[in-house]
Amino acid sequence: MKEKEVLVKVENLSKKFCKDLKTSLWYGVKDLCSNVVGNKKDSSDLRPKEFWAVKDINFELTRGECLGLIGHNGAGKSTLLKILNGLINPDEGKVTMKGRVCALIELGAGFNPILTGRENIYNNGAVLGFSKKEIDSKVEEIIDFAEIRDFIDMPVQNYSSGMKVRLGFAVAAQMEPDILIIDEVLSVGDLGFRVKCMNKITELLANSAVIFVSHSMAQVTTVCNEAMLLEHGKLDFYSKNVGEVVEQYFFKFQTSDEQLIGDGSVALIGFNFIENSKKVAETSIKNGDDLKVEFEIDAVNDVQNLKFRLGFFNIEYKLLAEVDSDTVNFIGKVVDGKIKVTAIIKGLYLKYGKYSIHLHVTNLDTNKRILRQSNIGHFIVKPTITVGADFLLPSEWY
Repeated sequence: MKEKEVLVKVENLSKKFCKDLKTSLWYGVKDLCSNVVGNKKDSSDLRPKEFWAVKDINFELTRGECLGLIGHNGAGKSTLLKILNGLINPDEGKVTMKGRVCALIELGAGFNPILTGRENIYNNGAVLGFSKKEIDSKVEEIIDFAEIRDFIDMPVQNYSSGMKVRLGFAVAAQMEPDILIIDEVLSVGDLGFRVKCMNKITELLANSAVIFVSHSMAQVTTVCNEAMLLEHGKLDFYSKNVGEVVEQYFFKFQTSDEQLIGDGSVALIGFNFIENSKKVAETSIKNGDDLKVEFEIDAVNDVQNLKFRLGFFNIEYKLLAEVDSDTVNFIGKVVDGKIKVTAIIKGLYLKYGKYSIHLHVTNLDTNKRILRQSNIGHFIVKPTITVGADFLLPSEWY
């Protein structure tokens, strides 16, 4: 076995679809007739209502590599995987796959719903080219890995979505294919099983090539050693440094619009990051750097003493951390109807990604929250080291 054996090679791969079913059928009839009479049209030109789902994709994947495919919905990830798995044919380009290929690209794909889980194990193994004797030697390991022994002789149509994922991944993992294709299915399983799958993928990399699609950047950074960002069917960014690709993904991700809830007594009239003594609308920092922000409040009604809280949310709108002026006994004093506040967050040890800041303002005299405003600012934490958790704890080592 060659250590750097190329198992997947994609050359100038392109696939187009038609937005209208009737037009698509008509084009199909015309193309069929053209092929029969030997007058095949140039497939590189788009006809009315057609679009490129995948365009000019090139990459190689060797044994021991895991490629992460990321991008927004509709970027072409699933189309590319279906071409690689042979479910659809490309309009242009060439795909070369060596060895046994196992794909988990749709929930329960490849399962016969009226057959039991055990019978489906033998069916899937046979499709992958294993003999009955080989499957017999692996079936107990598959059942144990899937953790569904009590239901293995029940028809798959009665399985929950999570059970189908367990069985599908268990078959793929224990059969040890040369090429493993995974498309988002692991997002359905429970947390414990997802961690188990991540660990198994790492083990498989010794003898397999893995193509992994997920909207969870934590999963991508955990198992992948290279990544590709697709945008409208085209290769937008590729790197052996997965963190760089994830950073580009976060830059492109559209954050939520600003939302405001309050009683009208105060209003946010300005927010900036302070970067090298200059005010900027957005900023990038390294993990562990300080973050300095400045905001200005206009007190419409008669309020005098204010306290503030800043919340930090990730791209999935999950609250990760907060800072509160109460913890340092800071009281915001309104002067002539306005107040300007500067806050320095010391050592922000969030993992790389894009984050939004939310502001809460409380009237200290009444202890009533008078303003809650979301997405007042956004910043990027640059990739420095791989961090699987939401944040990295500062520490000293001796």
